Amino acid sequence: MPLISYDRSAAVAYAHKWAYRRNPDYLDFSSLGGDCTNFASQCLYAGAGVMNYTPTFGWFYRSAGSRTPSWTGVRYLYDFLLRNLGAGPFAREVSIDRLEPGDLVQIATGDRIDYHHTPFIVRIDGDPAPETIYIAAHSGDCDCRPLSTYPIRKLRCLHIEGVRSE
Repeated sequence: MPLISYDRSAAVAYAHKWAYRRNPDYLDFSSLGGDCTNFASQCLYAGAGVMNYTPTFGWFYRSAGSRTPSWTGVRYLYDFLLRNLGAGPFAREVSIDRLEPGDLVQIATGDRIDYHHTPFIVRIDGDPAPETIYIAAHSGDCDCRPLSTYPIRKLRCLHIEGVRSE
């Protein structure tokens, strides 16, 4: 499959536009367990432009009833991005110093031991660190929020390596 560029600036622009609102093309999952990964997937799609329509293990959204678990589930998005050899974006788990705007972090906060939140990186001021990384997210809607303001128990960093076209 041919590789295409991931448009980080388009993904970040989408995040800024929709951080405090909901795109009517997608169901708002806020009352169904949270909208953070749905929002992160929308941002990724804005920069990738390609979905993976593989049933169950792909990454796509057609409607609330026609989507993959990876579109809205923290663990499933992680699994898809790291294992994807087909169409759509793919990522590598990296150390925090390798992050760029347009990448994702997944966090466990407070007493939670599972990763349960997927903020989208919109800005990094200086060397990447929790206090210099700024995110946009749903389920606690924010834009340009310092990552360091979360009570982070665990953090994993996902760098988008590229996109495979169909």
